[in-house]
Amino acid sequence: MSSFRDKMAAKTAELGSSSERPAAERPAAVAPAEPRRSSAFKTGPGMLGALAVAQQRIQELENTSDKLMLPVNAIQPNPWQPRKIFGDEGLASLAESIREVGLIEPIVVRRAENGYQLIAGERRLRAHALIQAQDIRASVIECSDQDMAVLALVENVGREDLTDYEIGQSLRRAEREFPTRKRMAEALGMSRKGLYRFLAFENLPDFIRRDLDLNPRLLGGSAADEVVSAIKKYGSAGLSAARDLWPAVVGRTLDQGKLAAAIGAQADRGESTESVSERSIEKIFSGKSHAGSITKDTNSFTVKLKTGVLSDAQETQIRELISQLFNVKPG
Repeated sequence: MSSFRDKMAAKTAELGSSSERPAAERPAAVAPAEPRRSSAFKTGPGMLGALAVAQQRIQELENTSDKLMLPVNAIQPNPWQPRKIFGDEGLASLAESIREVGLIEPIVVRRAENGYQLIAGERRLRAHALIQAQDIRASVIECSDQDMAVLALVENVGREDLTDYEIGQSLRRAEREFPTRKRMAEALGMSRKGLYRFLAFENLPDFIRRDLDLNPRLLGGSAADEVVSAIKKYGSAGLSAARDLWPAVVGRTLDQGKLAAAIGAQADRGESTESVSERSIEKIFSGKSHAGSITKDTNSFTVKLKTGVLSDAQETQIRELISQLFNVKPG
């Protein structure tokens, strides 16, 4: 089978904006909807078109596939599955429906070294496990690793309940299947800016990413991008501030959208405190009169003298000393 990734990219590249195409030409498999992430996803040669092509391709493969009853425990998860959270209430409802009327649409799998690997139908498989069903109806198709990665992305990325962190993780896993990030953005119908925002999660500190693995809804893509920028701007002070403030985001007492600003504010206060504590000021006197000061801090060494306290000879001496120390031509 030729690469579905290339087929999908070729077809979606020719699609125009959905608003520019007659209704009869728009993909019937996808209902028009306002994207939740409008700045990252397009409706044109993008997610709607890619999803329609993917669904059509899956249908074509299923039509010619083997239909088998497979042991539930013989099916391995899809390694490119972006979704980490599956709603307990919705899953329980699906499980009860399957118990009463059976599985209407089979899951889709491919043969693997030790059994089968899931391609599509994660919730249906989980529902079967929930009701302790031994077997599940499945369509067995031929599918390459590249196809698996793309299918998992286009099936899940545009859904409302999928978090930005889950999308970012999935994009990272699938990145090697594309020659460039630009090509991946084009194939998935995402703007390059949107793509890079999702990839920003990888640059977050480990202590934030560990919590996101447990609860990916803690931080959205825009907030993550801003946090990464704030930490980069303030360096160790920014990282320390992020470590102090992150528990408040986890505990829902600090809005995620305000985290980057809070990091900047705390880092600024920390730098100011550090500068004051490390600054030394020595006053200079001419007789009993205050003539100036010598100030030293982490960034500078400053000598200030009041106008008129130096004689011409003293000024000449100071200039000559500076010239000897720093190779400055005396004025």
